[in-house]
Amino acid sequence: MAKTIKDIQKIIDQGPYEPKWASLQQQILPKWFKNDKFGVFIHWGLYSVPAHNNEWYSRNMYIKGMEEFDYHVKTYGNHKDFGYQHFINLFKAEKFDPKLWAKIIKDSGARYVFPVAEHHDGFQMYQSDISDWNAYKMGPKRDIILELKEAFLDEGLKFCTSTHRAEHWFFMSHGRKFDSDISDDLKKGDFYWPSEEEKGAYEFDSKPTPSKEFLEDWLERTVEIIDRFHPSILYFDWWIQHQAFKPYLKMLAAYYYNDAANRGQEVSISYKHDAFVYGSGIIEIERGKFSELKHFDWQTETAIANNSWCYTDSLDYKSTYEIITLLIDVVSKNGNLLLNIGPKANGKMPAYEVNLLKEVGNWLKINGQAIYESKPYLVFGEGPTKEDEGKFSEKQALYTSKDFRFTTNHGAIYVHVLNPKDEDTFIVKNLSRSTEHNEEGIFSPIEKITLLGSDEKITFKHEKDGLIIITKDKQKAYPIVFKVELL
Repeated sequence: MAKTIKDIQKIIDQGPYEPKWASLQQQILPKWFKNDKFGVFIHWGLYSVPAHNNEWYSRNMYIKGMEEFDYHVKTYGNHKDFGYQHFINLFKAEKFDPKLWAKIIKDSGARYVFPVAEHHDGFQMYQSDISDWNAYKMGPKRDIILELKEAFLDEGLKFCTSTHRAEHWFFMSHGRKFDSDISDDLKKGDFYWPSEEEKGAYEFDSKPTPSKEFLEDWLERTVEIIDRFHPSILYFDWWIQHQAFKPYLKMLAAYYYNDAANRGQEVSISYKHDAFVYGSGIIEIERGKFSELKHFDWQTETAIANNSWCYTDSLDYKSTYEIITLLIDVVSKNGNLLLNIGPKANGKMPAYEVNLLKEVGNWLKINGQAIYESKPYLVFGEGPTKEDEGKFSEKQALYTSKDFRFTTNHGAIYVHVLNPKDEDTFIVKNLSRSTEHNEEGIFSPIEKITLLGSDEKITFKHEKDGLIIITKDKQKAYPIVFKVELL
């Protein structure tokens, strides 16, 4: 039975965490998150049925003048007779195999997984006592999230999940501006409720502010996710930054952290902007990263496709090389990578995505010791290629053979060569030989250098101008990693 606000308050009152930022800052980041480095995000839901443009189809199909509006009318008919809710009967998930998904993700080298529990469209992917509009009672008639959790745990993966419910306040509102299946007579519990005005929604003090009824419903829905699935990390999308959510965010965090403390579970919340106070969760950057090493743990999220988070008929996919270099760069700066995939509506994973995940996994089988459980070096790296910083700043950097990233682990320094193709000699300036008159670099003698995944005996020279590493193999499609062991 879903908890009411009064039930939630009782758990909060039991402590140890209070719904105050000063108390929530005492939350300790799970050690496993710091060690695991690489996770998979999964966007799968009703938006996978039209599979057109991106996962915002449910909003854009109701906006006159947008391409999705015209596409919808041409493909499905007018909005009055075929609205977004009518995709539910088409969402059959007849080829959905959670054990296969778990195996594919396990083989990718990822160690934790975030399937989306509820997206902006308001359709819950799990059995719920709060709303009938869910995948257990409609569409597939399966508790998707529960099945995935069980399959992931069987493979030794950590289960996390996300809710994007906050944006549902305004997400479907454009359908009320013309004769569609979204009426003006909406009440709590309706699929499209509340569909309030979107004007100013991208300002975090916009009005009308979310109502108390909606905010309490948001809190109760999120607590239901916690109670049913006990995720190791709970992820929120961007609109919880709105000032109206602040008291409810503190209540939610106190409930989640208290519940986990009582069960002896390590958990955290990942968030964007400054929705939560620094130190009370994990800082998240969407489709971007930091340009320098950070002293705090953070996570970047990106999709396997450049133009959508869900499966569509027009995906612009990233390359395996792009994903691997992104993983290396992020980890070298004390971050984690959360890579999103988008299964088809029938439950099958696209072949390209399966293959890319397999290739990333193969690279990690060889080089994982330089990623998992690693720590940053004194500097994140070196090289001529400049990195952009911030959300939505991602682009494929044109790395050269002089671009290196560093991590440390197993008593060694790992040198990641981001673009080794056609080169056999690499000069690492930050690992130069220190002298009495030049203290930059390292004083300690280098005992040996090995190339991960190779039996080749690596030749090197430790000079005052740099560490010179020589290898015979020039044919490297992906980054290579040298393990530098000091005496």
